Amino acid sequence: MIIAVLTTVLVGAQEETPNSLQARRMMDTAYERVFGEEGSTLTYHVNIIGIYKTHGTIFFKGKKQRFIDERVDTWNDGVTAYMAYRKKHTVEIHNANSDKKDKHSGKFKFSLDDFSYYVESNPKGYLVTMKQKKGAKGTVKEAKVLLAPVTYAPIKLRIKVAFFWTTIKISDFKSGGINDDMFVFPAEKYAGWKMVDKR
Repeated sequence: MIIAVLTTVLVGAQEETPNSLQARRMMDTAYERVFGEEGSTLTYHVNIIGIYKTHGTIFFKGKKQRFIDERVDTWNDGVTAYMAYRKKHTVEIHNANSDKKDKHSGKFKFSLDDFSYYVESNPKGYLVTMKQKKGAKGTVKEAKVLLAPVTYAPIKLRIKVAFFWTTIKISDFKSGGINDDMFVFPAEKYAGWKMVDKR
């Protein structure tokens, strides 16, 4: 779910006002720092209107992802995703881009052209507001992204889907220096666990 949310709020559409162009440049920088070829890592705390809460650590590098939270370890090498559920001692295997690997990710559908943008100063950096344009088909209606000064690294995200808001707080952000080995599923570690192929 965290992957879908970050992708949603860190990609933008083009608007032709000085403010929105500035906001787009900031978001382009943020996107490159998170999803660029050098990779990144961060710690996140997610709160979906108080009903669903989780926290963990995530690594990105292009289309590859690795994340660890309180219930699951995942590896996604860009082709295949492996989800190791500790409590059930079960590993689910999915296609890398399948929404089925995470029941929350399907709720965060978007198009790059869904939003208009506005940026304003904030005591902690810059607050970029993204509002869905009329006629857009994505599920994300609005997003507020707090970016750090100078680097535009993400600090906090608030996403509105339908009538509810999801809040993500980000800490320990580091851009670059992520090794590809991070995204390789260590099959030998899970020998004896139940393997469920959902591809």
